[in-house]
Amino acid sequence: MRSSWLKKQSFIIGHKPPLSWLILCLISILALIAVLSSSSSSNTDGSASRTAESLIYTNYRRIKEQAAVDYLELRSVSSGGARQKEVVLCGKERENFVPCHNVSANLISGFKDGEEFDRHCEVYKVSERCLVRPPKEYKTPLRWPSGRDVIWSANVKITKDQFLSSGSMTKRLMLLEENQIAFHSQDGFIFNSVKDYARQLAEMIGLGSDIELPQAGIRNILDINCGFGSFGAHLLSLKIMVVCIAAYEATGSQVQLSLERGLPAMIGNFISRQLPYPSLSYDMVHCAQCGIMWDEKDGLFLIEVDRVLKPGGYFVLTSPTRRPQGSSKEKKRIMSNAVEGFTQQLCWTLVAQQDETFVWQKTPDVECYASRKQSTIQLCEGEDTQSYYRHLVPCISGTSSKRWIAIQNRSSESGLSSAELKIHGVQPEEFYEDLQHWRTAVNNYWSLLTPLIFSDHPKRLGDEDPFPPYNMVRNVMDMSANFGGLNAALLEEKKSVWVMNVVSSTASNALLPLILDRGFAGVMHDWCEPFPTYPRTYDLLHADGLLSHLSSERCSTIDLFLEMDRILRPEGWVILSDTMGAIEMARMVATQVRWEARVIDLQNGSDQRLLICQKPFVKK
Repeated sequence: MRSSWLKKQSFIIGHKPPLSWLILCLISILALIAVLSSSSSSNTDGSASRTAESLIYTNYRRIKEQAAVDYLELRSVSSGGARQKEVVLCGKERENFVPCHNVSANLISGFKDGEEFDRHCEVYKVSERCLVRPPKEYKTPLRWPSGRDVIWSANVKITKDQFLSSGSMTKRLMLLEENQIAFHSQDGFIFNSVKDYARQLAEMIGLGSDIELPQAGIRNILDINCGFGSFGAHLLSLKIMVVCIAAYEATGSQVQLSLERGLPAMIGNFISRQLPYPSLSYDMVHCAQCGIMWDEKDGLFLIEVDRVLKPGGYFVLTSPTRRPQGSSKEKKRIMSNAVEGFTQQLCWTLVAQQDETFVWQKTPDVECYASRKQSTIQLCEGEDTQSYYRHLVPCISGTSSKRWIAIQNRSSESGLSSAELKIHGVQPEEFYEDLQHWRTAVNNYWSLLTPLIFSDHPKRLGDEDPFPPYNMVRNVMDMSANFGGLNAALLEEKKSVWVMNVVSSTASNALLPLILDRGFAGVMHDWCEPFPTYPRTYDLLHADGLLSHLSSERCSTIDLFLEMDRILRPEGWVILSDTMGAIEMARMVATQVRWEARVIDLQNGSDQRLLICQKPFVKK
């Protein structure tokens, strides 16, 4: 569906203007820039105020940006108004293309011992610039919440034969019906239902039911090798953010299936490198039959779990259903002995074991590490640095952090107190000013885009009236999240979406913890590289100031837009907020990737502009 309001403005032009006229206009603009530049850089006698100097510089910058825009428009006019050359479509073999994950190329490059399955962008080389197209039978996902339980089988890379050979547990979790895959939360795991399993976990840590998990300080959970997301789907309904991570899989991907359901997930593993999260990020780490041999590599995998786990947080391990024969006591001994030596050194306590599920709790007391009798796992020296795919380290992180606060001692609300903000190095005034800005911005987005996306009544031609909550958008990626204000504003407006908050890998160490500590989903990423997800996995991409920031980096704008197009679902939306010059440049690139685009002047006296784009549904 292409929206009529996004049709590009057309210019009514008579004869093609002579080249001399264009050159004269350009010379005039450049001359004006030179005059203002000279004025702003010349010495003064001290009588001019700082305000005047600032005004001169601001006007110079605006005119410089406008000159660039005018130059591009003049080029367009001089060429007869022709469109920029559109990027070609990729071949069928790239329908599920994920850059930086090429096992064959990694092996050729010398990676081994599991590292070949890791993300290696240094090996990835762009062979050709093209748009990843959807499969021939691709269909627009069903609206939330129907799309959480039923997806179109053609939208993911899994065949019926693969499905039928995928194992008994998977068959209980999924049911293939003609061209659809249905997920039944009442079946799965080794329990009668996912709800029963979640309730059992809550009881094992001393709670009455899973509804009380947030009251115990559990706001976010990292689910390792999550299957197809049924555990996360249930807890998301209880306002608990569960993020699935799993290694790249060419077919039948857990991450792709979860995201197609509209559930939080991303490609990630820690075979040899740390996860792109800072220390002390999650309240619980969950592994249900996740297939990891935790006692291998001298406990490095458990040390990485400890790194991302918050003080007082929980590690849940559910063993495979096929265990050696014997009593439950014998099963407990087999499982606990494999990791017991490491958990003691990590200051974890086995708080409960029931059937084949074990729950350890990380110590809330930092003094525990000093009281250990003998330990081969030492504390890391120095302050924590950004963990952006660094190699695994054999030491315990986070013990010197100001954020060492037991999850049971935090405020029960999803927000942060002034004292907690200061721990993150953020002034409360700055934080709340940012939040107010995003409250206003979200309201503006609604005004601009209703009834097209977050609508009170979105409806395609031929569709029947949708059921509440009506959203055509289930997930949002905030590509430059800063404090996570957009996420917070969406929650306040009670929009039934979740946000993947992306923070630059070069940003302040405090930004992502500030987001994760509020129970939001977030990750560090360098936008000069592809994002670790499958094609067509997000409904809306949002970025504030990202284009200006990347203009000083090594990144290519066209490569960034091609990556955004790969991530975005057909008929998905892009909202970019930036300076006038950056937005006009982006508008021209948007036409190259075949997006419908419209520039919006916010009419607030600033040089900020919005670029609203929609990706078309390319039919075969």
